[in-house]
Amino acid sequence: MVRILDTTLREGEQAPGVFFPLHAKEMAATALDALGVDFIEAGHPVAGREIAEAVKRLAGMDLRAKIVAHSRCSLSDVSAAAASGAGCVGIFLCVSDSRLDKVFRMSLPQALEAIEESVSRARELLPDALIRFTPEDTVRSEWDNVLEACRTAVLAGADVISVADTTGYMIPGVRSMGRYVNDLRDALERRGLAPMLAAHCHNDRGLALANALDAYQAGVDILDASILGLGERAGIVDLATLMTVLAADFGEGEHWDLDRLPDLYALVERHAGVSVPSFFPVIGKDVFRHSAGVHANAVIQNPEHYQSLDPGLVGREMEIALGGMSGASSVRWALSRMGIDSPDDELVSEVVRFVKIFGRKGRDVTSEDLLRVVQWCEGRPSKS
Repeated sequence: MVRILDTTLREGEQAPGVFFPLHAKEMAATALDALGVDFIEAGHPVAGREIAEAVKRLAGMDLRAKIVAHSRCSLSDVSAAAASGAGCVGIFLCVSDSRLDKVFRMSLPQALEAIEESVSRARELLPDALIRFTPEDTVRSEWDNVLEACRTAVLAGADVISVADTTGYMIPGVRSMGRYVNDLRDALERRGLAPMLAAHCHNDRGLALANALDAYQAGVDILDASILGLGERAGIVDLATLMTVLAADFGEGEHWDLDRLPDLYALVERHAGVSVPSFFPVIGKDVFRHSAGVHANAVIQNPEHYQSLDPGLVGREMEIALGGMSGASSVRWALSRMGIDSPDDELVSEVVRFVKIFGRKGRDVTSEDLLRVVQWCEGRPSKS
């Protein structure tokens, strides 16, 4: 069973212009916990007083999910993360030669020493917490550096190694995330080490979900995601899409309550100021709406003709949109939803004509519009 880490409140807040006030973070954490995620990454305590307070407040809530505090590979960061009371501390350091040389001005041995000190201090301060180490930009860093960093972290007390595709570099079948996970697991096992493995996939090439599923099929223990895929640049894996695919296609998530996804996304949309695109997978308003007459006629007979996902899985229903592409079957379906079960052909034909006129003006026909059209066609226009 894979575990899900939601990082909307940490990675998501790194998206330009996104900031969640404390009350919104508490509401989101409560909703994420009810949804069934296993970890909620709440923020980086040293990034600001408000973030430190939020991590501490969320850690003090009575949630099933573990709260994760983010930390650079430094003793001061680790101490701040530990002081938050979080049930998990995520420590990160890039160990690529170029970053060590040009950014951190340290050698690999110095980096390994910093990793050992930071992880050991986290384990000392939080003996019962889960400690995660991430070699940032894992997949583009030198293999030997990554392996030594992971070995050092695990020996110092890390429970989880996160494989980070920090720039969305991986491509299934070409630069495979799954193969990387397997190779890292095998290399660590040969050294007598067996940490849990996580995957953090960015979406710069639009392949974050594909790479996360590649890692999943390689047996990764934890997958990171965020609501709307919010995060740096193009963001990361979208939470709703990931959980829905895992539930529908891989049998995961017996304890997940995916019906809660629409309300959760509405909450984040409101507070993040980022609108959910109408065509966004799983959650977008048009995902289970059918417009073209041929499509609508087919799904009215059997939704599986043009739907591979059951909208009921995420608390939604199939809809038929009335507009310029609609035909008689769409209108009959809509009328039946209004309690008009056996309209005559002449009425349907007239209604279709008016629906197409509405559609050519670039708008859908609402149920109120449809009612007024029917009243007009029947010679009983409503009083204004």
